[in-house]
Amino acid sequence: MPVPKRRTTSSKRDMRRANYDKIAPPNLVPCSNCSAPSLPHRVCVACGHYRGRAVLRRETVADAAGSGTTTGGGTSGAGE
Repeated sequence: MPVPKRRTTSSKRDMRRANYDKIAPPNLVPCSNCSAPSLPHRVCVACGHYRGRAVLRRETVADAAGSGTTTGGGTSGAGE
């Protein structure tokens, strides 16, 4: 069974290990609808469009505020 002729130096060992955890940054492309940066081949999280079509329905600020009503039963503060 073959064995190493010389001991691997700490420099060579560390250089070999240094390349293990390198990751590439994500490739962002501008959305064709709103120009927000998004990942390629995925639905835009800002507007919900993919390849020129609306795939997800995004709520506006007015709709989100109106539909977020709560029913009684929550805590209202101190001293009841």
